[in-house]
Amino acid sequence: MDNNKKSIFRNDAIDYQRQKWVGKALLISRIPAPVISGLCLAFIVAIVLSMIFFDYSRRIDVDGEVITLPHSINIYSPQQGYIITSFVKVGDRVKKGDPLYELDVSRTTSSGNVSSTAVESIKIQTDNLHTIIAKLESNKKSTLENLQTQINNYATAHKETLKVLKSAQEGVEKMNQSLRNYEKYLKKGLITQDQLNYQRAQSLSQQSAYQALNNQSIQENIQLSQLHSDKITRAADFDNQIIQNQSQLSDLERQLAEYKANNSIIISAKVDGVIESLSVTPGQMVETSASLAQIKPVDNVEYYLMLWLPDNSLPYVKIGDGINIRYNAFPSDKFGQFPGKITSISSIPASPQEMSGYSSGSRQEKGSYYKVLVSISDTEFSDKGKKLAISGGLQAKVIVFLEKKPLYQWAIAPINKIKNSVSGVVNDQ
Repeated sequence: MDNNKKSIFRNDAIDYQRQKWVGKALLISRIPAPVISGLCLAFIVAIVLSMIFFDYSRRIDVDGEVITLPHSINIYSPQQGYIITSFVKVGDRVKKGDPLYELDVSRTTSSGNVSSTAVESIKIQTDNLHTIIAKLESNKKSTLENLQTQINNYATAHKETLKVLKSAQEGVEKMNQSLRNYEKYLKKGLITQDQLNYQRAQSLSQQSAYQALNNQSIQENIQLSQLHSDKITRAADFDNQIIQNQSQLSDLERQLAEYKANNSIIISAKVDGVIESLSVTPGQMVETSASLAQIKPVDNVEYYLMLWLPDNSLPYVKIGDGINIRYNAFPSDKFGQFPGKITSISSIPASPQEMSGYSSGSRQEKGSYYKVLVSISDTEFSDKGKKLAISGGLQAKVIVFLEKKPLYQWAIAPINKIKNSVSGVVNDQ
């Protein structure tokens, strides 16, 4: 047969016939079929038992923010003006009422500073009133001392007069007794009538002297009473004058305080704490309500984490539930998660105004949110010997655990949704 003669079959068909596997492939397994069936059955049973006996807690991630009770205090400017003096620096510990800044709020015209001129004028008037009051008090003291000296002198003289009066009274009584004896003697003829008359004249003279001394004692007593009355009256007059001047002084001091308030005011600390930050420096102009400083309380401070919980998760959360906290400043891949426990849940949704006051609240989407407070047990920790501590305003991501159900209930949850979708009107009977 001529090799050059062209074949009637294609080369591809001939190659396929040569390489075609005419036998059957037989896979020989080393594991018996019953064993494989048993393993498959065990796997199915394990899945079924896991679905029945194992459960899973649904969880959500919410934003949180560390707050302190009492809160950190922000100091704001009550008026527009210029900072004259700063009395503190960052890290200083202050007490309630300690000065922080002096703020210049005065007005200046072509004639000069209006408040300063008025203040100087009022200071001159107050100095004059202080001088007048001091002189009145000095005059009062001198006058009352003089009156008291007169009273003491009259009292001493009155005591001497009373002694003489007592002696005169005794003499009168003795003279009267002697006169009665003389009258008896006359009846007995022992004396003459002239002697009796002389004795009567002596008795009348003694009584006249006694009467004069008695009148003098009465006049001295009246004079003492008058001096006591004058002392009280003069003291009251001086007191009235002093009170009138003190009233004028109080009015001027009130005006002075008002003018000083119009000139410069002192911004003081409202609580005890540590200066956390200062926002302005001397010479800087500040607007009304501008932030000036922040004070961090240090005594009896409690740390809490505040969460904004969406309304659809509220039925599954209760007081005492635990949560996992991951602080933004302390990455969880290095520092791990921190525990927390829910201590309070608000019963009404938080208002937008309330939420806007917190960094974590202003980031929430539209909807209803409930404020939740979480107690924090770990407020300080260390890393490689460096002491770290949480502070107010620290942001965090929080894992909140919701409802807990067996796995099979989670598996059939879509069926329940379909059931609720196709069911009719719910009957309230």
